Amino acid sequence: MPTPSAPPLKRNFPPVVDTNTRVLILGSLPGEVSLAHQQYYAHPQNRFWHLVGEVIDEPLPTLPYEARLDVLRMHGVGLWDVVAEARREGSLDSNIRLHAGSDLAGLIGTLPSLRAVAFNGGTAARIGQRALAQGNVPLPVVLLPSSSPAYTIPFATKRDAWLVLRDWLGMPDVSSTR
Repeated sequence: MPTPSAPPLKRNFPPVVDTNTRVLILGSLPGEVSLAHQQYYAHPQNRFWHLVGEVIDEPLPTLPYEARLDVLRMHGVGLWDVVAEARREGSLDSNIRLHAGSDLAGLIGTLPSLRAVAFNGGTAARIGQRALAQGNVPLPVVLLPSSSPAYTIPFATKRDAWLVLRDWLGMPDVSSTR
């Protein structure tokens, strides 16, 4: 009888940060499409770029990938994932196995302007909050609904939750105009 093979080992991308990062958005682990393209949130149905575009009032989905990253940094938004590497079949967070966490405390220690850490979805929050507690990182935490197409709440509901990041970025509240 053949032995089932282990799911493939998948690794995260380098963080997108600089010394002006005020909000660090942490996902779980890049999905299959993102890994294939070597780009954060590359799946066309993932709403990440639309949501952050609403937060910072920039047309992120229309920009080339590297320009998106430049605009994020310009607005003080950083990106990374809480899982450094894991075995996972497919893209679903529920399939993550034997994960090694990213050094969140180490990265955060290099970000002098950081005001808050935001978790993109429940898996990122569960793993990331545990890592922050172990690293004794006393920063405000924002729990965001997942931008993944697998989390099927209306875009407007996601957007309203994500707009709270404007406060941490020092941007004016625009919720009354939307």
